[in-house]
Amino acid sequence: MPEWDHTTDFLVIGSGGGLVGALRAATLGMDVLVAEKSDMVGGSTGMSGGVIWLPDNPLMARDGVPDSPAEATAYFDTVVGKAADSSPASSDARRQKYLSAGNEMFAFLEDSGLPFIRIDGYSDYYAGVRGVEGGKAHSRSVEAAAFDTRQLGEWAKRLRPPVAGAMTMYTGEAAYASRLNTREGISVMTRVMARTVWGRLRAKKYVTNGAALIGYLLKDLLDRGVPIWTRTALVDLVVENGEVRGAVLERDGKPVRVRARRGVLVSAGGFSRNAQMRSDHSDGQPGRVEWTSANPGDTGEALEIMVKQGAATDMLDEAWWMPSWLMPDGVPSMCLSERCKPYSIMVDVHGNRYFNEAVAYQEAGQRMFAHERDVGGAVPSWLIVDSRHRSRYVFGFAPPGRTPKEWISSGAMKKADTLADLARQCGIDARNLAATVERFNGFARAGVDEDFHRGEGAHEQYQGDPSHQPNACLGPVEKGPFYAVALYPGDIGTNGGVLCDEQARVLDTGGSPIPGLYAAGNCTASVMGRKYLGAGATIGPSVVFSFVAADHAHGTSVGEHTGAGQPPGH
Repeated sequence: MPEWDHTTDFLVIGSGGGLVGALRAATLGMDVLVAEKSDMVGGSTGMSGGVIWLPDNPLMARDGVPDSPAEATAYFDTVVGKAADSSPASSDARRQKYLSAGNEMFAFLEDSGLPFIRIDGYSDYYAGVRGVEGGKAHSRSVEAAAFDTRQLGEWAKRLRPPVAGAMTMYTGEAAYASRLNTREGISVMTRVMARTVWGRLRAKKYVTNGAALIGYLLKDLLDRGVPIWTRTALVDLVVENGEVRGAVLERDGKPVRVRARRGVLVSAGGFSRNAQMRSDHSDGQPGRVEWTSANPGDTGEALEIMVKQGAATDMLDEAWWMPSWLMPDGVPSMCLSERCKPYSIMVDVHGNRYFNEAVAYQEAGQRMFAHERDVGGAVPSWLIVDSRHRSRYVFGFAPPGRTPKEWISSGAMKKADTLADLARQCGIDARNLAATVERFNGFARAGVDEDFHRGEGAHEQYQGDPSHQPNACLGPVEKGPFYAVALYPGDIGTNGGVLCDEQARVLDTGGSPIPGLYAAGNCTASVMGRKYLGAGATIGPSVVFSFVAADHAHGTSVGEHTGAGQPPGH
């Protein structure tokens, strides 16, 4: 058996955000190989909204929306915390690399033919929140324009389907479409339907969201002749004299030894689907496989392989939490805009509110765990809405006023004419619930949440109902029938993993880079620390640091404050 079965310059493990690194490496003249363990291309990125959080990006400048690296740094500092007090993954060097290299990556992708649109209105998640500096109410988030999958030929069958399904709906349109009681919501939904029908009449096969982003990247890679091996799993890294020289892959049931002359980029996701790893690293935040909406391939083997080679880790107890309820078939349904709309309230089993229901989903999950640990009765918590919420807003994928009968008959959603009966069905303390709702309704009528400040932040208002006054997020819960779902701290992926430096090089337990090994995405400890700064805060670091890794492996360097060293083999 030969020492190497295949030789390339740059080996990319995973076909999500790492495709940006693959495309960059190919453009720089390197031989590239992409290995994806499933039969579908896209990973968690392909399943997502496909949004990239990118401060001070060119689309903001073109639209006349002011921003600066200083404002973005202030936003990092006041939300995530000063770098010195945060995870090493969120060091000053990594933050500045993310901010500076991000726009170079954006320009590169635009030059490569990837069209972007700015999601106007989709504000930073903490913009306008008390004590927060540098947040932007006018969006820093961008997403790819619709992509026609016919350009992929047979590869179209291997592209993960978009979140929007058959509708050609952009992620930035979802919040508007969730409030079909408003003129704006109807206008946006009409535009979505017209775009969808027009595409079909023209025999186009458009996708949006993460599928569009992956579609453009995949098309460019295929045009450049970059091999993409699906059903190919990482088995081990090949290390010689302390340097990663390549990897052992399993393809078609057989081991394949691949030499990577310039380095290996692992961008293979986290471990949301690995019950044992979740248990081992829970540290008081025991998220469960049954509650996750993460990529089915999010099983953690790549992370374990890097750890075996001496990689340091951090924040393994953390995930990108997303409060979710369980559908009749047990599949989790993410709960975002529903929590932000008027005529809704969230309580623990004791009938008490304990946080601002409309906060960013990452923080919402953290608050649920903290309350469960300190008081109990928060997992699950209960989201209660009245008849006006159900008649005016989308819930899950159910349109206003149309609650599937099986939701009620299965018990996945409770329904009652009175709050007292609803409390009985849910096992909530009825007396406390009545008192909590009475106090909450007073806040709702006044438009000021004196307990938790719901509706003050720009993102809360964006996900709420701006046509509702005096507060887009507050409406009294008083008109029967009433509905309730049990909310669990689900997630869309883990956000702890191996520690990397600002060049995306994996660090060992002594803090030194492991030569030849790069990583990006959910298998790494995030530069965002334990906070979700805005739409695209997961995909942003994945694509930016994949781009950075390719440049460093080539021997070039992007962004300011690089402190670049020489890549392996130089």
